[in-house]
Amino acid sequence: MNVGSRLKLLSAMTVVCALAATPVRGQASGQVQQAAQAPPQKELMAEDVYKNIQVFRGVPENQFLATMGFFCGSLSESCEFCHKSEATWQSYAEDNDMKNMARRMVLMMNAINKQNFGGKHEVTCYTCHRNSAIPPTTPTFADIYNPNPAPDDPDSIAESALGAPPPGPILDKYLRAIGGIRKLDTVNSFVAKGTYDGYSAAEGEKRGIEIYAKAPAERTTIMHTINGDMTTVYDSRTGWVAEPGRPVPLLALTGLFLDVAKTEAELSFPAHIMDTLKNPRVGNSVTIRGKDCDVVFADSAAGAPVKLYFDKASGLLMRLTRFTDSPVGHYRYETDYSDYRPVGGPMGVKMPYHEVLSWMDGRATITFASIQINAKIDDSKFGRPAPAVLTTPGN
Repeated sequence: MNVGSRLKLLSAMTVVCALAATPVRGQASGQVQQAAQAPPQKELMAEDVYKNIQVFRGVPENQFLATMGFFCGSLSESCEFCHKSEATWQSYAEDNDMKNMARRMVLMMNAINKQNFGGKHEVTCYTCHRNSAIPPTTPTFADIYNPNPAPDDPDSIAESALGAPPPGPILDKYLRAIGGIRKLDTVNSFVAKGTYDGYSAAEGEKRGIEIYAKAPAERTTIMHTINGDMTTVYDSRTGWVAEPGRPVPLLALTGLFLDVAKTEAELSFPAHIMDTLKNPRVGNSVTIRGKDCDVVFADSAAGAPVKLYFDKASGLLMRLTRFTDSPVGHYRYETDYSDYRPVGGPMGVKMPYHEVLSWMDGRATITFASIQINAKIDDSKFGRPAPAVLTTPGN
């Protein structure tokens, strides 16, 4: 596997581990505050890890990879479009005309936003490119006179709907749909095992995945990748990712990525979901996979936007969308849930056995073969993992 393919995996698998949530119960406000007071870990900058960083100096390493994904999503191109040499990490850093053009355009975009919008990301790569490597400059008649234009993206960041009802009844219906508060409060842990495929499994090959979670907010995900095991841990205060093939084999999660891990760990146990979601409000209804859905907007503890889509008929959570910031605009992650089944007996809590994870430069599918609630999990599962070891495929 070349460096270009590994770079796709790095941004992809961080998203997969962060978003592979299986909801069951939440945590109280005091516990949220305790996690928020975790001692800060040293945050590596892009220039600490990668060579030849110029316009993104001072950007956290994790945010840097998300930025590369933002480029891919905006232009509908892969890493190889700009990085012409992928034999090693050193050659991946080599300059070429395309990389230099990208740097000039980032500086131009930043100047426009600074001079006209107070530095906000009102103009991004996607503003002009819109899934094209070369931005079109002339409107097409198909766009002008199309009687059936594409519907608005339901996952865009938006304000609350005018005259929207309070979010409480929607969230209460969801909790009743998955078993009710009384049952959910009896769940203190779960172990989920299955397979995933997609970018992070190398061209559709199914690979193993294990998730260990303990209430109120501990969570470990182990992905048996083609390059070796990747482990992501959140222990309710701090987090790490051990990722094979990455320049940093054990990386402390900081900033937005620690916020991602924290939010997902809490939503794994959503009995007290109102303590996890800050400032919830209701948006306009949308249709997801042919079902009418209620939409609830909220903020994470760090203020990152979160959107949840609930089936109006069943009350079940169908989609979770999260937005984090990057130096070039909002980066979006999405998890679709389906195949809810009772766990722990016919009258047990309902959990999704199928998830589709999407991010700006890839998509992966998780199918769980088994989910065991109230499983005994050793505390060592949530300890700091060993640095990842890159293995040869097939070994």
